[in-house]
Parts: sequence; C-alpha cells; structure tokens
Amino acid sequence: MHQYRTLDTWKHAHTAALAALRATSRAPRDHWAIVDQLRRAVVSVEANIVEGYALGTGPLFRRHLRIALGSAAESECLVRMAGELGYFPAETSEMLERELDATMGCLVGLMRRGVAHRR
Repeated sequence: MHQYRTLDTWKHAHTAALAALRATSRAPRDHWAIVDQLRRAVVSVEANIVEGYALGTGPLFRRHLRIALGSAAESECLVRMAGELGYFPAETSEMLERELDATMGCLVGLMRRGVAHRR
C-alpha cells in the first residue's frame, strides 16, 4: 500500500508540505489568514495524491491528481504572497516554489499519460 512513496510527485509534495509546515509553525497571529490557508492547501496536495492512489482505479486517481494540482497552484500563489510579505526568508520561499513547481510538473505528466497504477 505504501507504493505511492515511490512516486516523484508524492516525494516533491511531501517535501513541500513538511517545509511549509515548518516555515509557518511559529507565524505571528496577524499573518494567520495566509499562513492557515497555505498550511491547508499544501497538506491537501499530498493527501489527494495518496487518497487517489489508495482508491485503486485510474479514473479516481486522475480525479484526485486534478484536485492536488489545484491545491498545488493555490499553495504556490500563497507561498509567493507570504514570501513577498516577508513572512519567511527568501530562500524558504524559493525552495517551496521549486518543490511546488516540480510537484505540478509531475502531476501534469501523470495526468497526460493517463496514469493507471497497480497496487
């Protein structure tokens, strides 16, 4: 069941989620609206990849990949906004943007190939 961990898509999403959660863990209260939305969106990316994989059918997996792509795009937007507002260091924003960009590229690739997986 843990074969999803072999997907590059999941690896990038997992790295981005951990980094975003760490970067936002001590955010001041006045930053909370953006920070809370970012935390939920970045977790949604990874969770949807895993959930779609676990459901075991190509159509359901692709549906969850599309949802993950939307959450990844939302996360990237929020990372850029938070970075521009100085909520975390530039190198953190840059790393998160790279991981989210890689995640989106992998997601699009999986969807274009019409991925079906085997458990």
